Amino acid sequence: MSEIEAQVEAPVVETEAVVEDQETEAVVETKNQPETKKEGPEKWGIAHIFSTFNNTIIHMTDLTGAETVSISSGGIHVTADRYESSPFAAMKAANAVVEATRTKGFTGFHIRVRAVGGVGSRVPGPGAQAAIRALARGGFKIGRIDDVTPIPHDTTRKKGGKRGRRV
Repeated sequence: MSEIEAQVEAPVVETEAVVEDQETEAVVETKNQPETKKEGPEKWGIAHIFSTFNNTIIHMTDLTGAETVSISSGGIHVTADRYESSPFAAMKAANAVVEATRTKGFTGFHIRVRAVGGVGSRVPGPGAQAAIRALARGGFKIGRIDDVTPIPHDTTRKKGGKRGRRV
């Protein structure tokens, strides 16, 4: 009987070894699956760039414009007030917005550039172009680039009074 028991136990041990090999292969396959990047639906947003001669503000929203995804300004990234509107500060602000937006799953955005407008300057500040370039280098798809500076059809009276600003 001991020989029979030995023969019965030997094949059981071999099948267990085969089963263990199959389980380890299955575990390796499941580890490889999450590493592959899956293409999901595209998620678009809007990058509002408000650029004046004193500062550059980059505000990232969803397509409706109601939900803020990320916001940053040039004044956060530099120490001196005179550098708030510089292209370097705008680039740093855009990079901060890109990092925050990437973590939330956005794949592309439209860009809206705005200057002061009205009775103020209708030309965007020096940080607008640098911000657009930094956003483009962030790896997102870019849709439209619009200028949404408010330009009045019949302007309001400029400040300074009848005789103007006396220096």
